[in-house]
Amino acid sequence: MASAATAPPPPASLRRIVAASLIGTTIEWYDFFLYGSAAALVFNKLFFPNTDPLVGTLLSFLTYAVGFAARPLGALVFGHYGDRIGRKKLLVLSLLMMGSATFAIGILPTYATVGVAAPVLLTVLRLIQGFALGGEWGGAVLLVSEHGDAKRRGFWASWPQTGAPAGQLLATGVLSLLTALISDSAFTAWGWRIPFLLSGVLVMVGLWIRLSVDESPVFKEALARAEARKAASGDASEKTPLVAVLRHHWRDVLVAIGARMAENISYYVITAFILVYATTSAGVSKQTALNAVLIASAVHFAVIPAWGALSDRVGRRPVYLLGAAGVGLWMFPFFSLIDTGGFGNLILAVTVGLVLHGAMYAPQAAFFSEMFATRMRYSGASIGAQFASVAAGAPAPLIATALFVDYGNSTPIALYVIAAAVLTLIAVGVAKETRHRDLAQIDEDDAAGEKSAAARTADAHTA
Repeated sequence: MASAATAPPPPASLRRIVAASLIGTTIEWYDFFLYGSAAALVFNKLFFPNTDPLVGTLLSFLTYAVGFAARPLGALVFGHYGDRIGRKKLLVLSLLMMGSATFAIGILPTYATVGVAAPVLLTVLRLIQGFALGGEWGGAVLLVSEHGDAKRRGFWASWPQTGAPAGQLLATGVLSLLTALISDSAFTAWGWRIPFLLSGVLVMVGLWIRLSVDESPVFKEALARAEARKAASGDASEKTPLVAVLRHHWRDVLVAIGARMAENISYYVITAFILVYATTSAGVSKQTALNAVLIASAVHFAVIPAWGALSDRVGRRPVYLLGAAGVGLWMFPFFSLIDTGGFGNLILAVTVGLVLHGAMYAPQAAFFSEMFATRMRYSGASIGAQFASVAAGAPAPLIATALFVDYGNSTPIALYVIAAAVLTLIAVGVAKETRHRDLAQIDEDDAAGEKSAAARTADAHTA
């Protein structure tokens, strides 16, 4: 039975917590995806102008990948302090860092103005974005997971996940509107800066909402128990969250990494690389490709809570496995539809791909949260998710573009995504089902395990 501290909050309170997490993650993903879209559309011309167009795109996506390289470091730092002092403070800090870096990109001079310093400054700001996002995801989903009850955790925890398609929708929508209203030359000259500068306004709104919510009750209770144990034993030392995760939950970290391979790679191929492939191979206009991603992202946003609710009924693993298998099977039809050049086929290709992606992404928040004990949950979930992003999402547009340059067709790119789907099927297939797992009970089980291990060590010393 849940304690008073861990009892579910009133519906109105829970909705406010969900809204705070959703708005914050939407803004952060808006900032992150805005960079990816700009990298595909204009950064190759503005920051790498003295190269072949496709090579410039590769270099532009390389700076895009740099942001992913910083995400594991953000996961380690934010996870450590988030498990020590709470989720809320770190979420406010991550939002400030992301918004400041994105706004700075909007006023950044280009290669034509300052030369090689321009791509260097762009890369530094991208590193800051990646560092902030590495700490954002874990805290946002945990704040909701730890407030809600086990019966509907998959549904409620899936709402922060909708921040990704909402951010994609917002970023793509702003870019699509600008490209429709102004000429290509005006967009390249100054129009691309507007979406980045808008981030400053969005961050102020996000901070106002995020500061209004309370800390996770599960974390408060776990912190109180830890303080009581230290007072009783007289030992002020405490294992760092990273050490505790690697000692007690290393298998869960590996499962999380494997689970993210198909989810992460497929998403960036479907939403970022498509802007290169559709405009280059299928002869589709930039505006048409953006509109297709815009429509598909709206559907993606709508289906994620539905997949999350389904995971509450049938389990996290079945829904996740369905998404991984579906994405793998969809890749060849995906590229075939794009090759026709028809707008309807383009929408169908991206929409089905993102609906299948949602079957992995929706239960992921609850699935990862339910793997780890509270005082190491921020670290464990963030490390598993963000270390996977280095191997999966970071190089995905880069690898897809390189394969396209070398082979001139989509077959190796489809096989690349299929291989990632196989890895995810294996990882999730060997994982334990976590539906209805009591988050407080995980803490008690881990505490009992530590006591047992300490007793065995003491017995060995006595012997």
